[in-house]
Amino acid sequence: MGFTDKQEALVNSSWESFKQNPGNSVLFYTIILEKAPAAKGMFSFLKDSAGVQDSPKLQSHAEKVFGMVRDSAAQLRATGGVVLGDATLGAIHIQKGVVDPHFAVVKEALLKTIKEVSGDKWSEELNTAWEVAYDALATAIKKAMV
Repeated sequence: MGFTDKQEALVNSSWESFKQNPGNSVLFYTIILEKAPAAKGMFSFLKDSAGVQDSPKLQSHAEKVFGMVRDSAAQLRATGGVVLGDATLGAIHIQKGVVDPHFAVVKEALLKTIKEVSGDKWSEELNTAWEVAYDALATAIKKAMV
């Protein structure tokens, strides 16, 4: 079974909720650094800070990550696969030293953030929709890293 209209709608609605509160981006990166403190140096907007502090660059990057997962959901529903819109993503991830375990950390942070953002609208179905979309995006990025 492919990615459904309902799954795409779940991702879209929670994406909209995510964007409404800038604190969600801080939460996302806080979770990442709790799991992988060494990853701090991979993010230019965190490298020289004492901790995770809100900034336009942090907001922009978080929205880009969540937005790409949302776009992946749309692609999965429409075509059954994900094609990167930015051909440089693989090279950027290589340059930053991203390795396979980092994708798992980001996935966990993304899913925890979405759960927090969704509040009483959270469900296993919502979680699965984000998980499937993220996994497809991560696979596409990893392929581009070769």
